[in-house]
Amino acid sequence: MTAKTERADAIRWIQAQMDDYGLTLEDLDAAGCFEPPRPPPPPALCYRNAEGLTWDGQGEMPSWLKRAVNAGQSVAFFRVG
Repeated sequence: MTAKTERADAIRWIQAQMDDYGLTLEDLDAAGCFEPPRPPPPPALCYRNAEGLTWDGQGEMPSWLKRAVNAGQSVAFFRVG
């Protein structure tokens, strides 16, 4: 089944459900069906040094943490929570 066919089937199903339950676009709008989704919560803070510099564990390790690790400190030492 192609994406175009699946989309058409979904539209027909939605229209049938709206007909079966007597729903209008106004009903769906009032129920919040067309509101944009909430943004995802910010990532939890994972690592922090004594100066208050932080890293969430996403992406490349920041230079302050790289320097500490290269100096022999464990990454786990900076873990928060």
